Amino acid sequence: MAQTELYWDHHIPLPRLGPVQAKVAVAVVALLCFINSYDGEFVFDDSEAIVNNKDLKPTTPLSNIWRNDFWGSNLSSNSSHKSYRPLTVLTFRLNYLIAGGLHPVGFHVLNIILHAVISVLMIDMFAILIGGLDYDEKGWTVNHAPKTSLLAAIFFAAHPVHTESVAGVVGRADLLCALFFQLSFLTYCKAFNKGKDRDARFSVQWVVVSLVLCAAAMLCKEQGITVLGVNAAFDVLLICNVNVYELGHRLLFRKNSPDLSEILRTGLLKRLGLMSLGGLSMLYARWRIMGTGPPAFTEVDNPASFEEYMFIRIVNYNYYYCLNAWLLLCPWWLCFDWSMGCVPLIKSATDWRVVWLLLLWCVLIGLISQALCSPDSQRRRTLTLGLVLLVVPFLPACNIFFRVGFVVAERVLYLSSAGYCLLLAYSLGHCCYRWIKYKKLTCVMLLALLCMYVVRCALRSHQWRSEQSLFSNALSVCPLNAKVHYNVGKNLADRGNTTAAVKYYREAVRLHPNYVHAMNNLGNILKEQNELSEAEQLLSKAVAVQPDFAAAWMNLGIVQNSLRKFDAAEESYWNALRYRRKYPDCYYNLGRLYADQNRHVDALNAWRNATMLKPDHSLAWNNMVILLDNTGNLGQAELIGREALKLLPNDHTIMFSLANVLGKLQKYKESESFFLHALRIKPNAAGCHGNLAVLYHRWGKLELAKKHYELSLKLDPEAPGTRDNYNMLRRKLDQLKHSAP
Repeated sequence: MAQTELYWDHHIPLPRLGPVQAKVAVAVVALLCFINSYDGEFVFDDSEAIVNNKDLKPTTPLSNIWRNDFWGSNLSSNSSHKSYRPLTVLTFRLNYLIAGGLHPVGFHVLNIILHAVISVLMIDMFAILIGGLDYDEKGWTVNHAPKTSLLAAIFFAAHPVHTESVAGVVGRADLLCALFFQLSFLTYCKAFNKGKDRDARFSVQWVVVSLVLCAAAMLCKEQGITVLGVNAAFDVLLICNVNVYELGHRLLFRKNSPDLSEILRTGLLKRLGLMSLGGLSMLYARWRIMGTGPPAFTEVDNPASFEEYMFIRIVNYNYYYCLNAWLLLCPWWLCFDWSMGCVPLIKSATDWRVVWLLLLWCVLIGLISQALCSPDSQRRRTLTLGLVLLVVPFLPACNIFFRVGFVVAERVLYLSSAGYCLLLAYSLGHCCYRWIKYKKLTCVMLLALLCMYVVRCALRSHQWRSEQSLFSNALSVCPLNAKVHYNVGKNLADRGNTTAAVKYYREAVRLHPNYVHAMNNLGNILKEQNELSEAEQLLSKAVAVQPDFAAAWMNLGIVQNSLRKFDAAEESYWNALRYRRKYPDCYYNLGRLYADQNRHVDALNAWRNATMLKPDHSLAWNNMVILLDNTGNLGQAELIGREALKLLPNDHTIMFSLANVLGKLQKYKESESFFLHALRIKPNAAGCHGNLAVLYHRWGKLELAKKHYELSLKLDPEAPGTRDNYNMLRRKLDQLKHSAP
């Protein structure tokens, strides 16, 4: 299993560093590439996985992370993506606890540190895969390829395709998975460190520990189980020193049947049996946890997988492999999302893009032939293990075993890129050995490549610091991607620029006419702009395309209510509640509809349902108090107001409404207290000053009434009724002044 120092290694134009120096150098490169993302915002998927994920909050039972998916949804739900990553969510929760809330800096810093640690560990992993497994007298691993492994690790640390995994907080899943993947592999290697027991073949205990670490990798991200394939290939090729080509040739043509006794004596079958049993147990457990059903993806997530003809599916899958290969070779055009028209489907064999498929397979076949047929045993092993590390971690994303929910995703290349970096470093090492007279040119080219990687990482990680820059940059990469336009529009709308947002939402709908989320958001903006007819058309189409879209049903009900189509609005609200039973905002809007129809009891019941589902629903509480006040039920209004303030003690709107009720009940002192408390929270509320003035007016505190009338008119000169009340007060004060002795 041990190899002598590689003949090309010392030709690589890198200084020969000690183990500690090499690891420090790689860590510095990793930090240099991504450090400028440390103070970025929560962007893109971070909002769902972190900001809106209740599993991160200390008030949520810790056991929830073992029952819910990565996004905080119950795994048994039909809408769940079935991504079971409890260890990753646990680290998010720890970030939350340490920082005392959702402060993105801590989340980003941990991601950057994890990438640096993984890059450092890659030196050890590459050293074994390239130079073989060998131990010194103290039991330390001997690196027979110090420069090649260092170069491959630097490539890995600085590869721009890693930006999504490092700069995006949800990329934590890929980072933790890679970390446990490495630990599982390195632990598996420990099984062959015989130490003092030179007669031992291998250590079962270390193999079991490796399986446990594999399970941990899988609990960070599903891709972690692929380490078993890498471990098995390493065992066959390096531990057992099997020549796969020769073995296959003899078995196929039955010439000189190979002697397998030596291989069997190494315990290979026992180790493979242990890994197979462990792997099958993990898959079975994962299948049971997932609910024994795959996640439900839509055509927009992965259009090729919905094609009727097998040939079209295969051609497009292979084209996706080409795009992934291109991202590794030339990571310049990077995008946060590659779906929804970003990659048009290949519909026929005459499409010019088929050339890329042929080129990819020519390169792969060339590499495979070298890996199997080269007379150089070292080359065979290095190329084979490099290809294994490139291909095996990518298998869960290749659409062969099951449908995946994306077209191209840069994050899934985090582990596969290690195989690419190994092959690239090996190739450069051979070039330096073969073309020794061009050593200076090779050195310049290598330096230029590394500089390009570092600069591209720095630029790309800067783009990931905010949604505005991330989404805007994607427009130049994927102008046909409806989701990109949708996200640009949503970001603009969130920042208050609804006029510009409408343009991008319309483009998203044009590019993808059945994009229900774009139609829903556009309909909402048009509703606010009082363009009710178009809003109704868009929202009606959205629910026709996706009948279980509860939010669109609710928004359609709001528009129909504004158009005074009360029966249609009520039906829309109940449709929303049919598809989402726990929907407090829908109950609130249903209550408003009933209030507009003077169905007061129904309105109160709807608002009460809203507060039961969401106890801090301020608008529902306030509307109940106002409705009971307006209908003369002052005692009940007081009880509701006090109940609301127990849950929302600093809500100035509820204080204001309760103060009005108490004033009508002639509880002047309490009413004054609530008015003043509300004004301390919101000093410039003209209505509050005006109603406090009315209270003082009734109470006989005329000078205070005059003061607050004047404050109210100063803040809002057009306040309805306030000027009339103020003039009435002034006349009364004049009368009192003239009647005084």
